[in-house]
Amino acid sequence: MFAGHYAAAIAAKAIEPRAPFWALVAGCQLVDIAWSGLVVAGIERGRVDPSLPGSPLVLEHMPWTHSLPAAIAWALAAILLAKPLLRLAWPAAIAIGAAVASHWLLDLIVHRPDLALYPGGPKVGLGLWNYPVPEQAVEIALIAIAGVFWTATRVRLGETAWPAAAFIALLVAIQIVAALLPAIASESLVETAPTALAAYLAITVAAAVTSRQPRSRGATPQPGL
Repeated sequence: MFAGHYAAAIAAKAIEPRAPFWALVAGCQLVDIAWSGLVVAGIERGRVDPSLPGSPLVLEHMPWTHSLPAAIAWALAAILLAKPLLRLAWPAAIAIGAAVASHWLLDLIVHRPDLALYPGGPKVGLGLWNYPVPEQAVEIALIAIAGVFWTATRVRLGETAWPAAAFIALLVAIQIVAALLPAIASESLVETAPTALAAYLAITVAAAVTSRQPRSRGATPQPGL
C-alpha cells in the first residue's frame, strides 16, 4: 500500500474540513516517515526481493513503527501534538490521529505477515500484495471514492474542485509509475529509505499547495487549509 494510504487523508478532510490537509497527508504516512528514518539509523530492517509478486519488500524488523501498539502510540502522539501546535479544535486533531491510525489497518490488508501485534509477538498481514492487479485496483478505488467525497465537500463549502482533482491525479500517476519501475535486489533498505522519505515529504508539500484556496483581498482564511 502506497498511494492508497492517502485515501484516508482525503476522506478525513471530507469529514472534518477544519483539519489542515497537509497535516492529514503527512499523518496518513507518519508511520512510514518514521520507518524511513529508523531504517537509515539501522534500528528497523528490511530488504528487496524482486522475485516476489507485487511489492518486492521484505520487512523483517519494524516494531517501533509497524507493530499495533506502536501505530496506536503514533496516532495518540499526533492528536496531542497537533491540537496545540496547529491550534486545532479537538475534532480536527482527532481526524489527524485517525489518519495516522489508518496506516496500520490499510497495511494489514496488503502486507504479507510482517505486522507485529506487539514487539516480539506474532505477525499478521492478509497478503494482498501477492495479487498485484487486485491490489492496484483496490488502491486506486480507495483514492477515487475518497476523492468524490472530498470534491463534494469542497463544492458545498464554496471552494473550487480542481485542487482535489489535481491531487488525486498526482497520486494515481505516482501509483502507476511505482508499479512499473523495476525492483533491484538489495539486502538492505538503507539506500532506498531516503528516496521514500523524500517522496512522502514532496507529496505533503503538494497537498499544501493544491489545498490552498485563493481568496480575495480582505477575505478571512478558510479553515483547514
